[in-house]
Amino acid sequence: MNFQLPNLSPMVPELTMTALALIVLLIDLLIKKKEILALISMAGVAIVAVTLLGSSGVTFGNMFISDGYSSFFKLIFFINVILSVLISIKYIAIERVNYGEYYSLILFSTIGMMIMASAGDLIVLYLGLELMALSTYILAGFIRHDVKSNEAALKYFLLGAFSSAFLLYGISIVYGLTGTTDLKAIASFISEKGLANNFSLLLSVIFLTVAFGFKIAAAPFHMWAPDVYEGAPTSITAFMSVGPKAAGFAVLGRVFMVAFVSVKVDWVAILIPLSILTMAVGNIVALSQTNIKRMLAYSSIAHAGYALLGIITANNEGLASMMNYLMIYAFMNIGAFAVIIMLRSEGFKGDSIYDYEGLSKTHPWAAALMLIFMFSLTGIPPTAGFIGKLYIFISAINAGYTWLVVVAVIFSAISAYFYMRIVMYMYMREPKVTVTLSTSLPTDFALVITTVAVLVIGVFPSFLVGLARAAIRGF
Repeated sequence: MNFQLPNLSPMVPELTMTALALIVLLIDLLIKKKEILALISMAGVAIVAVTLLGSSGVTFGNMFISDGYSSFFKLIFFINVILSVLISIKYIAIERVNYGEYYSLILFSTIGMMIMASAGDLIVLYLGLELMALSTYILAGFIRHDVKSNEAALKYFLLGAFSSAFLLYGISIVYGLTGTTDLKAIASFISEKGLANNFSLLLSVIFLTVAFGFKIAAAPFHMWAPDVYEGAPTSITAFMSVGPKAAGFAVLGRVFMVAFVSVKVDWVAILIPLSILTMAVGNIVALSQTNIKRMLAYSSIAHAGYALLGIITANNEGLASMMNYLMIYAFMNIGAFAVIIMLRSEGFKGDSIYDYEGLSKTHPWAAALMLIFMFSLTGIPPTAGFIGKLYIFISAINAGYTWLVVVAVIFSAISAYFYMRIVMYMYMREPKVTVTLSTSLPTDFALVITTVAVLVIGVFPSFLVGLARAAIRGF
């Protein structure tokens, strides 16, 4: 038999990123200033982003797919990792956890996300998910001397293992029914054999929904998010709130819209109550939170509920609006966490909402930035958050889910209370403590990028919207 090497050109970004992660891991042995690793990581990710332009096609027997859909999500991952590294440099020095493996773990986690976005096979999907998850478990507990960080890592690991079991059980049922784990082959088998009403197939869809629901922090599979977001290093909380969530939506869209397109009536019926419950839990429970990281955790849950509307529409317009929403969410959420990180200094955590009292009087520019991000998370024009919600709501209305959009708008109005409460504390209260901002050039740079993106996309959204629509064309 003649052995032929598979075509590796569609995997050039993943291979380059793997080489970068290994280089960072090895260089850590040779240098003392870990900030150099951060610079190498960011420069390397920028190079990987360039390789993304020329990568397309399928390889390894259709198990790995490089297309516009996966490339758009990888762009989100690259933005996430670069911004997360920028806000990490000063923060991990303050927390005294400035270890070199921090950056290599972030890169390995991102590689897992990239594999998930390009998975054309359920086994490849699982491999990418586990690479992402195992790296993130370690990062969540990176502050080794902090009990809360240790607790966050343990809870994340235990519940993550539980969700992986659901995923594998769902995959095993699908394989038992169809004899394959290839997404397109599964779709063909279901259609040819008329399995649309098969109970076992519906059961597998439920198990996969549970597994993916955990990754995107959808209620009632959200129980890990508040504790993990609060206990993890703040820079990793920012990283987790965007990357793994976007990866979860990437596989949710591809698996359901490709493999299970014949049974979309069933999974849409499952996702609708899931979306409503997620929006309800996220927005209502956030009202009572006094820890800003826990508040943003519930906020993240609520935003997953909004983004699910794009999947529920079950068409390309909905998927494009979901992708557009996740890109915008990356900028506004990491920007908010960057401001939180600036308040962290020696002996001062800065993660209580009361720490923001009178911030506009002591540090007006920091308060102004937080105001922009809170407005955007609420969905107030002319910020990018408004554009994200507008397009995802329009796609749902066009698909006939006007009543569901009305529910989403009501919950979005409820969210204004806890976002605007931060603004009220900053601008309508007198400062009770003197807050010293931990500013640094990398953090400032991250804030400039996120602020400009939130404002520019809010005023000129056509480029991003067009990019998402072009990426989904032919999906």
